[in-house]
Amino acid sequence: MADSTQNGPMPGGAGGGAVQFLMANKLDTAMWISRLFTVYCSALFVLPLLGLHEAASFYQRALLANALTSALRLHQRLPHFQLSRAFLAQALLEDSCHYLLYSLIFVNSYPVTMSIFPVLLFSLLHAATYTKKVLDARSSNSLPFLRNFLEKLNANQQNILKFIACNEIFLMPATVFMLFSGQGSLLQPFIYYRFLTLRYSSRRNPYCRTLFTELRIVVEHLIMKPSCPVFIRRLCLSGISFISRLAPTVA
Repeated sequence: MADSTQNGPMPGGAGGGAVQFLMANKLDTAMWISRLFTVYCSALFVLPLLGLHEAASFYQRALLANALTSALRLHQRLPHFQLSRAFLAQALLEDSCHYLLYSLIFVNSYPVTMSIFPVLLFSLLHAATYTKKVLDARSSNSLPFLRNFLEKLNANQQNILKFIACNEIFLMPATVFMLFSGQGSLLQPFIYYRFLTLRYSSRRNPYCRTLFTELRIVVEHLIMKPSCPVFIRRLCLSGISFISRLAPTVA
C-alpha cells in the first residue's frame, strides 16, 4: 500500500512529494520552521523596518526561536534525558547545547547586533540545507532561482562559518565592555567565557579554534616588525600568553 502511494499520483500535484517529505520528518520540519522564523526575526532586527522599539522585540524572538531549535536538535541527538553528570558532559559536547546556552545568555540582555549574526547565519545555513531537500522531494528542477541561491550559499559556507567564529571570539571583549558601560550583567562575561571554551573544543565545528590560531599568527607577524613600538609588542605578547593560558585542552 505504501509503495503504491509513493508511485501513484501525489495529492496536490508536484507539491505532494514535498508535503509527504515534511510529514515524514516532523522533527526536522519543526526545526526548519523555527530556523526560518529565526532568520525572519533576525533580519527585522538588523534592518529595523518596523521601528527601533519593534526591533528589540524581534531580537528576543530570534534568540528564543534559536533556543527552541537548539533544544529540539539536542533532543534529536540525545533523545533519552538523564539527570546525571555523564549525560550533562555528553550534552556539553553538542553544538546545539552550546547555542542553547548562547541564546539564554543574550535573550534578556541589551540588544547587540554582533550577537545576532551567529544565530542568523547558522539558521540560514541549516534552513538552506533542509530547503534543498524539500525542493528535491517536490521536483528535481523546481524553483531554479531558489536553487541557485542555495547553491551560492553553500559555496560560501566556509567563509560564513569563519565569520560566525569571528563573531563568537570578539563577543568576549564586547561582553566585558557591556559590563563596564552598564548594559550587561556581572555574570555575563563569565558565562560567555564558558560558552567560548565549549566552542573552542567543539568536535564538529573547528572554526573557532582555527580562527584563534590565525589571529595569533597575524598579530605575532605584525608586532615582530621593526616599526612596531616595544611597549605594544610586549603588551600583545602578554595578551597572547594570557589568552593561551585560558584556552581549554582539546583532545
